[in-house]
Amino acid sequence: MNRREILKAGAGSLAALTAGLPATGPVYAANWPTKAVRVVVPYAPGSATDLVPRTILEQVGQQVGQSFVIENRPGGGTTVGSMQVKQSEPDGHTILIHSNAIVTVPAIQANVAYDPVKDFSAITPLGNVPLVLVVGPSKGMKTLKELVDKAKARPGEINYGAAGIGTPPHLTMERFRLSAGFEGQLVPFKGAPEALTEVMTGRIDMYFSPITPALPLIRDGKVVALAVSSAKRASALPDVPTTVEAGVPDSDFDFWVGAFVPKKTSGDVVAKMQAEIAKAIKNPATREKLTKLGVEEMIMEPAAFDARVAKEADIARKLTKAANIQPQ
Repeated sequence: MNRREILKAGAGSLAALTAGLPATGPVYAANWPTKAVRVVVPYAPGSATDLVPRTILEQVGQQVGQSFVIENRPGGGTTVGSMQVKQSEPDGHTILIHSNAIVTVPAIQANVAYDPVKDFSAITPLGNVPLVLVVGPSKGMKTLKELVDKAKARPGEINYGAAGIGTPPHLTMERFRLSAGFEGQLVPFKGAPEALTEVMTGRIDMYFSPITPALPLIRDGKVVALAVSSAKRASALPDVPTTVEAGVPDSDFDFWVGAFVPKKTSGDVVAKMQAEIAKAIKNPATREKLTKLGVEEMIMEPAAFDARVAKEADIARKLTKAANIQPQ
Protein backbone atom coordinates (compact mmCIF):
# COMPACT_ATOMS: atom_id res chain seq x y z
CA MET A 1 0.00 0.00 0.00
CA ASN A 2 1.25 3.47 -0.78
CA ARG A 3 1.15 6.37 1.72
CA ARG A 4 -2.22 7.68 0.49
CA GLU A 5 -3.84 4.25 0.77
CA ILE A 6 -2.42 3.76 4.28
CA LEU A 7 -3.83 7.12 5.42
CA LYS A 8 -7.18 6.36 3.82
CA ALA A 9 -7.32 2.96 5.51
CA GLY A 10 -6.34 4.51 8.85
CA ALA A 11 -9.05 7.12 8.60
CA GLY A 12 -11.62 4.43 7.88
CA SER A 13 -10.51 2.41 10.88
CA LEU A 14 -10.68 5.47 13.13
CA ALA A 15 -14.19 6.27 11.94
CA ALA A 16 -15.25 2.71 12.68
CA LEU A 17 -13.77 2.85 16.18
CA THR A 18 -15.41 6.15 17.07
CA ALA A 19 -18.81 5.57 15.47
CA GLY A 20 -20.35 4.32 18.70
CA LEU A 21 -18.87 6.97 20.97
CA PRO A 22 -20.76 10.11 22.02
CA ALA A 23 -19.95 13.31 20.25
CA THR A 24 -17.83 15.81 22.18
CA GLY A 25 -17.07 19.50 22.11
CA PRO A 26 -19.10 21.90 19.98
CA VAL A 27 -20.92 19.14 18.08
CA TYR A 28 -22.16 17.53 21.29
CA ALA A 29 -23.07 20.93 22.72
CA ALA A 30 -25.12 21.76 19.65
CA ASN A 31 -27.12 18.54 20.16
CA TRP A 32 -27.77 19.04 23.88
CA PRO A 33 -30.10 17.82 25.24
CA THR A 34 -30.66 14.53 23.43
CA LYS A 35 -33.12 13.20 26.04
CA ALA A 36 -35.07 14.29 29.09
CA VAL A 37 -32.98 16.15 31.66
CA ARG A 38 -33.06 15.04 35.29
CA VAL A 39 -33.09 17.98 37.71
CA VAL A 40 -32.22 17.17 41.32
CA VAL A 41 -33.38 19.65 43.97
CA PRO A 42 -32.09 18.79 47.48
CA TYR A 43 -34.99 20.64 49.10
CA ALA A 44 -38.61 19.89 49.89
CA PRO A 45 -41.35 20.88 47.39
CA GLY A 46 -42.61 24.42 47.84
CA SER A 47 -39.27 25.90 48.88
CA ALA A 48 -37.71 28.76 46.91
CA THR A 49 -35.03 26.42 45.58
CA ASP A 50 -37.85 24.27 44.23
CA LEU A 51 -40.19 26.94 42.81
CA VAL A 52 -37.54 29.01 41.01
CA PRO A 53 -36.16 26.20 38.79
CA ARG A 54 -39.67 24.92 38.02
CA THR A 55 -40.53 28.37 36.65
CA ILE A 56 -37.35 28.78 34.58
CA LEU A 57 -36.77 25.23 33.34
CA GLU A 58 -40.30 24.95 31.99
CA GLN A 59 -39.33 27.69 29.54
CA VAL A 60 -35.93 26.07 28.82
CA GLY A 61 -37.74 22.84 27.98
CA GLN A 62 -39.87 24.67 25.43
CA GLN A 63 -36.75 26.22 23.91
CA VAL A 64 -34.79 22.97 23.48
CA GLY A 65 -37.68 20.57 22.89
CA GLN A 66 -37.00 18.26 25.84
CA SER A 67 -38.59 17.81 29.24
CA PHE A 68 -36.87 18.72 32.51
CA VAL A 69 -37.95 16.31 35.24
CA ILE A 70 -37.55 17.75 38.74
CA GLU A 71 -36.81 15.33 41.57
CA ASN A 72 -36.93 16.60 45.16
CA ARG A 73 -34.24 14.87 47.21
CA PRO A 74 -34.13 16.57 50.64
CA GLY A 75 -32.12 15.06 53.45
CA GLY A 76 -28.73 15.24 55.10
CA GLY A 77 -28.80 19.02 55.10
CA THR A 78 -29.01 18.97 51.25
CA THR A 79 -26.11 16.49 50.92
CA VAL A 80 -28.26 13.56 49.71
CA GLY A 81 -29.33 15.24 46.48
CA SER A 82 -25.94 16.86 45.95
CA MET A 83 -24.14 13.52 46.15
CA GLN A 84 -26.53 11.97 43.63
CA VAL A 85 -25.54 14.58 41.07
CA LYS A 86 -21.84 14.39 41.90
CA GLN A 87 -21.94 10.65 41.15
CA SER A 88 -24.03 10.97 37.97
CA GLU A 89 -22.82 10.77 34.37
CA PRO A 90 -21.28 14.14 33.37
CA ASP A 91 -23.19 14.33 30.09
CA GLY A 92 -25.36 17.38 30.74
CA HIS A 93 -28.50 15.35 31.43
CA THR A 94 -28.38 15.59 35.23
CA ILE A 95 -28.48 19.05 36.80
CA LEU A 96 -28.23 20.06 40.45
CA ILE A 97 -30.28 23.05 41.54
CA HIS A 98 -28.87 24.41 44.76
CA SER A 99 -28.74 27.56 46.83
CA ASN A 100 -25.49 28.89 48.23
CA ALA A 101 -25.93 26.11 50.78
CA ILE A 102 -23.70 24.24 48.34
CA VAL A 103 -20.83 26.20 49.95
CA THR A 104 -22.20 26.72 53.47
CA VAL A 105 -23.10 23.10 54.25
CA PRO A 106 -19.53 21.75 53.82
CA ALA A 107 -18.34 24.54 56.12
CA ILE A 108 -20.64 23.52 58.96
CA GLN A 109 -21.16 19.77 58.57
CA ALA A 110 -18.44 17.24 59.29
CA ASN A 111 -17.52 14.63 56.67
CA VAL A 112 -19.46 16.11 53.73
CA ALA A 113 -18.37 13.96 50.80
CA TYR A 114 -18.31 16.67 48.15
CA ASP A 115 -16.32 19.80 47.47
CA PRO A 116 -18.38 22.62 45.90
CA VAL A 117 -15.40 23.80 43.83
CA LYS A 118 -13.69 20.51 42.86
CA ASP A 119 -16.78 18.36 42.24
CA PHE A 120 -19.19 20.71 40.44
CA SER A 121 -19.17 23.11 37.52
CA ALA A 122 -21.33 26.18 38.01
CA ILE A 123 -23.66 27.08 35.13
CA THR A 124 -25.37 30.30 36.24
CA PRO A 125 -27.40 31.65 39.14
CA LEU A 126 -31.14 31.41 38.48
CA GLY A 127 -31.87 34.41 40.66
CA ASN A 128 -31.28 36.20 43.94
CA VAL A 129 -33.94 35.40 46.55
CA PRO A 130 -34.01 37.86 49.46
CA LEU A 131 -34.41 36.31 52.91
CA VAL A 132 -37.11 37.86 55.08
CA LEU A 133 -37.24 37.63 58.87
CA VAL A 134 -40.76 36.66 59.88
CA VAL A 135 -42.59 36.17 63.18
CA GLY A 136 -46.10 35.00 64.00
CA PRO A 137 -48.89 37.58 64.52
CA SER A 138 -49.42 36.25 68.04
CA LYS A 139 -45.98 37.53 69.05
CA GLY A 140 -47.26 41.09 68.82
CA MET A 141 -44.05 42.45 67.27
CA LYS A 142 -44.00 45.00 64.45
CA THR A 143 -40.34 46.05 64.33
CA LEU A 144 -36.93 44.39 64.39
CA LYS A 145 -35.97 46.41 67.46
CA GLU A 146 -38.85 44.87 69.41
CA LEU A 147 -37.63 41.40 68.47
CA VAL A 148 -34.02 42.11 69.43
CA ASP A 149 -35.06 43.70 72.73
CA LYS A 150 -37.20 40.67 73.57
CA ALA A 151 -34.36 38.26 72.67
CA LYS A 152 -31.90 40.16 74.86
CA ALA A 153 -34.37 40.23 77.75
CA ARG A 154 -34.67 36.43 77.63
CA PRO A 155 -31.07 35.22 77.05
CA GLY A 156 -31.03 31.82 75.38
CA GLU A 157 -34.80 31.32 75.59
CA ILE A 158 -35.94 32.62 72.22
CA ASN A 159 -35.84 30.07 69.40
CA TYR A 160 -35.37 30.34 65.66
CA GLY A 161 -35.96 28.01 62.75
CA ALA A 162 -33.57 27.04 59.96
CA ALA A 163 -34.15 24.93 56.85
CA GLY A 164 -31.28 22.54 57.53
CA ILE A 165 -27.98 22.90 59.39
CA GLY A 166 -25.48 25.06 57.54
CA THR A 167 -27.92 26.35 54.93
CA PRO A 168 -27.97 30.07 54.02
CA PRO A 169 -31.08 30.76 56.16
CA HIS A 170 -29.25 29.17 59.09
CA LEU A 171 -26.02 31.16 58.61
CA THR A 172 -28.04 34.31 57.89
CA MET A 173 -29.69 33.94 61.29
CA GLU A 174 -26.35 33.26 62.98
CA ARG A 175 -24.81 36.35 61.37
CA PHE A 176 -27.83 38.44 62.39
CA ARG A 177 -27.84 37.01 65.93
CA LEU A 178 -24.13 37.67 66.45
CA SER A 179 -24.44 41.22 65.08
CA ALA A 180 -27.50 41.95 67.23
CA GLY A 181 -25.87 40.42 70.30
CA PHE A 182 -28.32 37.82 71.65
CA GLU A 183 -28.40 34.08 72.31
CA GLY A 184 -31.06 31.68 71.05
CA GLN A 185 -31.99 28.07 70.37
CA LEU A 186 -31.81 26.62 66.85
CA VAL A 187 -34.67 24.40 65.65
CA PRO A 188 -33.82 22.76 62.28
CA PHE A 189 -36.42 21.78 59.66
CA LYS A 190 -36.28 19.99 56.30
CA GLY A 191 -37.49 23.03 54.38
CA ALA A 192 -39.15 26.44 54.43
CA PRO A 193 -42.79 25.22 54.35
CA GLU A 194 -42.39 23.32 57.63
CA ALA A 195 -40.56 26.21 59.34
CA LEU A 196 -43.16 28.75 58.19
CA THR A 197 -45.97 26.57 59.52
CA GLU A 198 -44.34 26.57 62.95
CA VAL A 199 -43.88 30.35 62.84
CA MET A 200 -47.57 30.81 62.03
CA THR A 201 -48.57 28.72 65.05
CA GLY A 202 -46.18 30.62 67.29
CA ARG A 203 -44.16 27.55 68.26
CA ILE A 204 -41.12 29.07 66.54
CA ASP A 205 -40.31 32.66 67.48
CA MET A 206 -38.64 33.71 64.22
CA TYR A 207 -37.30 32.45 60.92
CA PHE A 208 -35.28 33.89 58.04
CA SER A 209 -37.31 32.57 55.11
CA PRO A 210 -36.61 32.78 51.39
CA ILE A 211 -39.06 35.43 50.22
CA THR A 212 -40.74 33.15 47.65
CA PRO A 213 -42.74 30.85 50.00
CA ALA A 214 -43.19 33.62 52.58
CA LEU A 215 -44.80 36.24 50.31
CA PRO A 216 -48.33 34.75 50.21
CA LEU A 217 -48.32 34.37 54.00
CA ILE A 218 -47.09 37.93 54.50
CA ARG A 219 -49.77 39.30 52.17
CA ASP A 220 -52.48 37.31 53.99
CA GLY A 221 -51.27 38.48 57.41
CA LYS A 222 -50.37 34.96 58.55
CA VAL A 223 -46.79 36.00 59.33
CA VAL A 224 -45.27 39.44 59.95
CA ALA A 225 -42.20 40.59 58.00
CA LEU A 226 -39.74 42.55 60.14
CA ALA A 227 -36.70 42.89 57.85
CA VAL A 228 -34.86 41.45 54.85
CA SER A 229 -31.26 40.25 54.98
CA SER A 230 -30.16 41.57 51.58
CA ALA A 231 -27.96 44.65 51.16
CA LYS A 232 -30.90 46.53 49.62
CA ARG A 233 -34.67 46.31 50.07
CA ALA A 234 -36.53 43.57 48.22
CA SER A 235 -38.56 44.88 45.29
CA ALA A 236 -41.45 42.60 46.35
CA LEU A 237 -41.46 44.12 49.87
CA PRO A 238 -40.44 47.76 49.37
CA ASP A 239 -41.81 48.86 52.76
CA VAL A 240 -39.79 46.29 54.73
CA PRO A 241 -36.35 47.58 55.83
CA THR A 242 -33.09 45.69 55.60
CA THR A 243 -31.62 44.41 58.86
CA VAL A 244 -28.91 47.08 58.55
CA GLU A 245 -31.48 49.85 58.05
CA ALA A 246 -33.38 48.52 61.07
CA GLY A 247 -30.36 49.06 63.30
CA VAL A 248 -28.22 45.89 63.11
CA PRO A 249 -24.90 46.65 61.33
CA ASP A 250 -22.92 43.90 59.55
CA SER A 251 -25.96 41.61 59.35
CA ASP A 252 -26.63 41.48 55.58
CA PHE A 253 -26.47 38.13 53.75
CA ASP A 254 -27.44 37.19 50.17
CA PHE A 255 -29.30 34.02 49.16
CA TRP A 256 -29.13 32.83 45.56
CA VAL A 257 -30.35 29.79 43.66
CA GLY A 258 -28.11 28.34 40.96
CA ALA A 259 -27.57 25.46 38.53
CA PHE A 260 -24.66 23.00 38.63
CA VAL A 261 -23.42 19.87 36.86
CA PRO A 262 -20.73 17.28 37.66
CA LYS A 263 -17.23 18.71 37.21
CA LYS A 264 -16.23 16.65 34.16
CA THR A 265 -19.16 17.90 32.07
CA SER A 266 -17.95 19.36 28.75
CA GLY A 267 -17.33 23.09 28.88
CA ASP A 268 -19.17 23.48 25.59
CA VAL A 269 -22.24 21.79 27.04
CA VAL A 270 -22.06 24.00 30.14
CA ALA A 271 -21.91 27.08 27.90
CA LYS A 272 -24.95 25.89 25.92
CA MET A 273 -26.87 25.26 29.14
CA GLN A 274 -26.00 28.72 30.44
CA ALA A 275 -27.14 30.36 27.21
CA GLU A 276 -30.49 28.56 27.24
CA ILE A 277 -31.13 29.30 30.93
CA ALA A 278 -30.22 32.98 30.47
CA LYS A 279 -32.54 33.16 27.47
CA ALA A 280 -35.36 31.65 29.54
CA ILE A 281 -34.82 34.10 32.41
CA LYS A 282 -35.00 37.01 29.96
CA ASN A 283 -38.25 35.71 28.50
CA PRO A 284 -40.97 38.29 29.42
CA ALA A 285 -43.45 35.66 30.63
CA THR A 286 -40.82 33.97 32.80
CA ARG A 287 -39.59 37.31 34.10
CA GLU A 288 -43.14 38.20 35.17
CA LYS A 289 -43.54 34.91 37.05
CA LEU A 290 -40.19 35.36 38.83
CA THR A 291 -41.08 38.90 39.85
CA LYS A 292 -44.30 37.64 41.45
CA LEU A 293 -42.19 35.13 43.39
CA GLY A 294 -39.98 37.94 44.64
CA VAL A 295 -36.95 36.66 42.70
CA GLU A 296 -34.47 39.24 41.44
CA GLU A 297 -32.43 38.68 38.29
CA MET A 298 -28.87 37.41 38.70
CA ILE A 299 -27.31 35.96 35.53
CA MET A 300 -23.59 35.12 35.34
CA GLU A 301 -21.21 33.41 32.93
CA PRO A 302 -19.98 29.98 34.12
CA ALA A 303 -16.41 31.15 34.84
CA ALA A 304 -17.62 34.12 36.90
CA PHE A 305 -20.09 31.94 38.81
CA ASP A 306 -17.36 29.37 39.50
CA ALA A 307 -15.22 32.16 40.94
CA ARG A 308 -18.07 33.41 43.14
CA VAL A 309 -18.70 29.90 44.48
CA ALA A 310 -15.02 29.57 45.42
CA LYS A 311 -15.04 32.96 47.15
CA GLU A 312 -18.23 32.25 49.09
CA ALA A 313 -16.89 28.86 50.21
CA ASP A 314 -14.00 30.69 51.87
CA ILE A 315 -16.35 33.26 53.45
CA ALA A 316 -18.58 30.47 54.81
CA ARG A 317 -15.65 28.80 56.52
CA LYS A 318 -14.64 32.09 58.17
CA LEU A 319 -18.22 32.85 59.29
CA THR A 320 -18.59 29.38 60.81
CA LYS A 321 -15.39 29.91 62.78
CA ALA A 322 -16.48 33.38 63.94
CA ALA A 323 -19.83 32.01 65.13
CA ASN A 324 -18.01 29.19 66.93
CA ILE A 325 -20.19 26.62 65.17
CA GLN A 326 -18.74 23.15 65.61
CA PRO A 327 -19.08 20.82 62.55
CA GLN A 328 -21.79 18.27 63.26
